[in-house]
Amino acid sequence: MHVHRLGHRMRLGVSVLWVAALLAVSASATPARGASRPLPLGGTWSGKYSGTFSGTFTIHWREAGSKLTGSITLSRPKGTYTITGRVTGSQIHFGAVGAGATYTGSASRSSMSGSYKTAQGGGTWSAQKGS
Repeated sequence: MHVHRLGHRMRLGVSVLWVAALLAVSASATPARGASRPLPLGGTWSGKYSGTFSGTFTIHWREAGSKLTGSITLSRPKGTYTITGRVTGSQIHFGAVGAGATYTGSASRSSMSGSYKTAQGGGTWSAQKGS
């Protein structure tokens, strides 16, 4: 019986060491490629759009993690509208409720582009980050 307990303790000790080794490896692992913080999109962006509506716009973004809030000033329909959105990796989605438009596309630190949709139709847009 004494030999049986010793074997059980050895197996338990090896199991504990194995778990500790796995935890140590997991804690020191680097994030997976592609896993990163959201793009820094806060600030002023200037751009243009074409399609059903054509013109220019200026966006002022504030960011909190992957969530975006701010305003967009459009040349057509003329006005300044509240916008909310999110960025996931390099993909951006936002909407201007007062203007009835939704925007999707891709973004980098200094440029973004994509397509927009309204009840009247859609088109494309692009923007550059101001200094």
